[in-house]
Amino acid sequence: MLQKICCIGAGYVGGPTMAVIAANCPEITVTVVDINATRIAEWNSEDLEQLPIYEPGLKELIQQTRNKNLFFSTEVERTIDEAQLIFISVNTPTKTYGIGKGMAADLKYIESCARTIASIAKDDKIIVEKSTVPVRTAATIKSILEHTGSGVRFHVLSNPEFLAEGTAIDDLLHADRILIGGDSDSESQEAVQTLVDVYAHWLPRERILTTNVWSSELSKLTANAFLAQRVSSINAISEICEKTRADVREVARAIGMDSRIGPKFLQASVGFGGSCFQKDILNLVYIARSYGMTEVADYWEQVIRINDHQRWRFARKVVSALFNNVADKKIAFLGWAFKKDTNDTRESSAIYVADFLINERAAIHVYDPKVSSEQMMSDLDGLQTRPSDVNAKHLLVEDTLEAACQGAHAIAIMTDWDEFKVADWKRIHDLMLKPAFIFDGRNLLTRAEMEEIGFVYDGTGQ
Repeated sequence: MLQKICCIGAGYVGGPTMAVIAANCPEITVTVVDINATRIAEWNSEDLEQLPIYEPGLKELIQQTRNKNLFFSTEVERTIDEAQLIFISVNTPTKTYGIGKGMAADLKYIESCARTIASIAKDDKIIVEKSTVPVRTAATIKSILEHTGSGVRFHVLSNPEFLAEGTAIDDLLHADRILIGGDSDSESQEAVQTLVDVYAHWLPRERILTTNVWSSELSKLTANAFLAQRVSSINAISEICEKTRADVREVARAIGMDSRIGPKFLQASVGFGGSCFQKDILNLVYIARSYGMTEVADYWEQVIRINDHQRWRFARKVVSALFNNVADKKIAFLGWAFKKDTNDTRESSAIYVADFLINERAAIHVYDPKVSSEQMMSDLDGLQTRPSDVNAKHLLVEDTLEAACQGAHAIAIMTDWDEFKVADWKRIHDLMLKPAFIFDGRNLLTRAEMEEIGFVYDGTGQ
């Protein structure tokens, strides 16, 4: 009987996933371990507003389960030793060095986890890939584990996450599907059933799909590639709309009513961000090129190129509208997170648009309700475009929407936070220099209302 679960990695996947498992499996002790002591301290903070991750519904789950059957710890060795089932939920960033630089997934943290488990385990373990990994990564993990000489048996399963940040808790509680990949031998199938039984505590059995390991690994990359492809497709159409005076929102509504297409991921924007889409597509491109599938690689790489193009196109529109000169002009950025209801900024379009405008000597004033100033500066410095002190001079973080817009020449809406929809736009217009421009990168606002107030409004694909 399964009694103890360990999750290595206390990030955007590990924390929420384990909180949901703990809430629905009170008989199982769930421990999340991480070598980052600061992050673990934040998960254990008495002030639930200090959790390292903002996700609607997460705070309530942590309050319900923490220190009952959900624990956060830096005691990696003890927790791995006691666990029967171990999730690996660590980062797999795009390589920044060596073979595959800029495209392949960097699996050093995955390998490190496998070697740590191998050195600690004294009894049989079920190892579950939760991180997004290239096809056949399970074989790498299994090879490391099976050559320990300890006699311990390991069963390696693939269980990719299909969460959307901002709705992760709901995605876990009401998942479209849970995917579990395992080998076909009887012992591996017993391990698969153990994990199936965990999810069956709250999900119907028909939503829990079982496949071989390789299909499971590839399904995750494919799902993200298809979703990103839809975003790039509608963004490509948005540029055509702007030239032909069509409205991309009307086009999206028309095609979305086709049952073969559907309405999701058809919202034109300043571009997709987040930890998964770009990384996973680049990984897919690298796999295709490795096998000599040039046409396949070129096809998927174009999804990334369109996303980059949409960002630069947005930034250039700002410069062009402001009379081809933004030097020393204040531009208010509303939002820095890559989407609403998360504090995750990885690959956020705001970072790249800000970088472009700072190259033009603009003064960027940012307001985001959940992202810290330290994170914003870290994101900009991470591009290594210019010295940190220059970034700090051109990027200023404000505590309120009004402060960001006070005396601004233009507003760029970068994140679709709900509070931006209901802001007092008449008052904001009064605070700005005239003419007052709005560049709506998320199509949150209505052109007619904004123009009636007096704004010069630019909506994406309108």
